[in-house]
Amino acid sequence: MKIPIEFVVNGEPQALFVKPNHTLLDVLRDDLGLLGAKKGCGEGKCGTCTVIMDGKPVNSCLILAPRADGSDIITVEGLADGEPHPMQKAFVEQGAVQCGFCTPGMIMTACALLDEKSDPSEEEIRLALSGNLCRCTGYAKIVEAVQVCAQRIQQDKGA
Repeated sequence: MKIPIEFVVNGEPQALFVKPNHTLLDVLRDDLGLLGAKKGCGEGKCGTCTVIMDGKPVNSCLILAPRADGSDIITVEGLADGEPHPMQKAFVEQGAVQCGFCTPGMIMTACALLDEKSDPSEEEIRLALSGNLCRCTGYAKIVEAVQVCAQRIQQDKGA
């Protein structure tokens, strides 16, 4: 038995019939073909599936699809608007992308942090990213990328 849900994903309204036991991650990947959010642990411990739901970062592997009904979802694919998002640029420039498996979740978590606090300290960045695991141990470069992006956003606001 499938149930209807309606939500907005990356600015596009979606109306789907989903199995009640499917996760938001399943729907994003399998039904909508949005492969940026990765399935890592499936238990909300690694952060590779992080998306922004109603303005907050969430582990999409823990959200049952029916719970997303009426929500506004942003995936890593929704960040770019014709060109890479400033956070995506900073990750590339700072060498924060290694194997790339954690990158979408890290980027989504970092974007949510900067939406909440435009000039976070290194400690605040590390705390925000603490739910995202990098198998390559590239944390220093990831933190640097978030700092660079935050600085650029501050500069752009002052310009």
